[in-house]
Amino acid sequence: FTKKWKSIKILCCTCGIPIPPNPANMCVACLRTQVDISEGIPKQVTVHFCKQCERYLQPPATWMQCALESRELLALCLKKLKSSMTKVRLIDAGFLWTEPHSKRIKMKLTIQKEVMNGAILQQVFVVEFVVQYQMCDDCHRVEAKDFWKAVVQVRQKTVHKKTFYYLEQLILKHKLHQNALNIKEIHEGIDFYYGSKQHAQKMVDFLQCTVPCRSKTSQRLISHDIHSNTYNYKSTFSVEIVPVCKDNVVCLSPRLAQSLGNMGQVCVCVRVTSTIHLIDPRTLQIAEVDGNTYWRNPFSSLCNPRQLEEFIVMDIDIIRDQKLGAGAGMRSNKHTLADVWVQKTSEMDTSQQYHCRTFLGHLLNIGDLVMGFDFANSNINDEFLNQMNPHHVPDVVLIKKSYDRSRRVKRRNWKLQEMARDREGMDTDDERQYQDFLEDLEEDEALRKNVNIYRDASKIPVESDTDDDGAPRISLMEMLEELSLNDATGGEGADMMTD
Repeated sequence: FTKKWKSIKILCCTCGIPIPPNPANMCVACLRTQVDISEGIPKQVTVHFCKQCERYLQPPATWMQCALESRELLALCLKKLKSSMTKVRLIDAGFLWTEPHSKRIKMKLTIQKEVMNGAILQQVFVVEFVVQYQMCDDCHRVEAKDFWKAVVQVRQKTVHKKTFYYLEQLILKHKLHQNALNIKEIHEGIDFYYGSKQHAQKMVDFLQCTVPCRSKTSQRLISHDIHSNTYNYKSTFSVEIVPVCKDNVVCLSPRLAQSLGNMGQVCVCVRVTSTIHLIDPRTLQIAEVDGNTYWRNPFSSLCNPRQLEEFIVMDIDIIRDQKLGAGAGMRSNKHTLADVWVQKTSEMDTSQQYHCRTFLGHLLNIGDLVMGFDFANSNINDEFLNQMNPHHVPDVVLIKKSYDRSRRVKRRNWKLQEMARDREGMDTDDERQYQDFLEDLEEDEALRKNVNIYRDASKIPVESDTDDDGAPRISLMEMLEELSLNDATGGEGADMMTD
């Protein structure tokens, strides 16, 4: 009986062709002419797209990152049609190919609906989405550059910018500058502007972990909505870095010098990282001073790099075994203690020589040039230095060995990245200070471990026996290859793609 029922045909009530029985007694073609189940579903819809950040707007105020023909974009487009598809059943949805720059997204939908006495009708149709450009709120703030919610003001009251150059490389390595709306370099510091307080707080936390500093926070009320009880604040984070740089000569307070292992009060700063690294040139004793210790027992620099003078080594005597007093701290294994007799290069026509003890015994030989600070002929106004016994104040403190700068620049086959920032009031001495920082990286292996150094393909180092003056250099193993997209988009790569 079942087979006989399936073989029964009836005539369509409209066109008269034989069809299997159905509740409407009409063929599919005639049923579609009578009923359009896609009625009420818009065939053209607008979606908003931000060109700057390449995100789509999901109403009411959410911006989503979606690739073309992705599941995320499919869901976003279907939500646009959700309210008009309550009476139909969605069977399938998929994209139709369009040109990426046509600002059109086409989607093929398959839907079903019950019509006329319980008959189920299925229909396939195309909905076109028109992409319209609209800038999101975040990009508005970036373009305005003045619309910021928080600013981090980093300051260091010192003449030299070595600590800032080192800090810049750390920020670039950890990519903390990407969230900043604007970066502005000003006198004695740099300002970072952010669109949210959380990003600014993250930068302050990073600074406190990488350099010895202290911070203060303040906020200013911009507006207040009494109905929704919401407040709009602008926050300011003030970060002050300790005013001590590498190669500075400092005089510690007697209390601090005693707490650091009875080291001498006159010390040299050999490195500034998360702590201040000090060395006593008379005993090779080393100590580290963190930010909290510094602000409890502050000390200032006795000289700036411009006050360093050039000396020539007349005689040197290495000190092998020196016994330290009771309670002494650690000694440096990387330096060698020596008694040195030096003479100023500006006083070569006189017989005036100076005797001093230095931590550079492993680098110096007779006839070498060395940079140092002349205490004997300087008028220094420092509270702790004036209280010291004059017999304990050295005549000269040697800082670092001097090399021919022009040869070092010529041999240097590497470079550093720089942050894009607005500069105000540039000093003519900035280039010399930057060269000093590059030389510090070459001389200090521990310092450059935290810095990304890139090979400079534009420079071909020329090797010669006469140029080798013993200056420290960075090996190729420590350099990174700078990322370049020329191979894929231009040059030889473009020729290969067009062939």
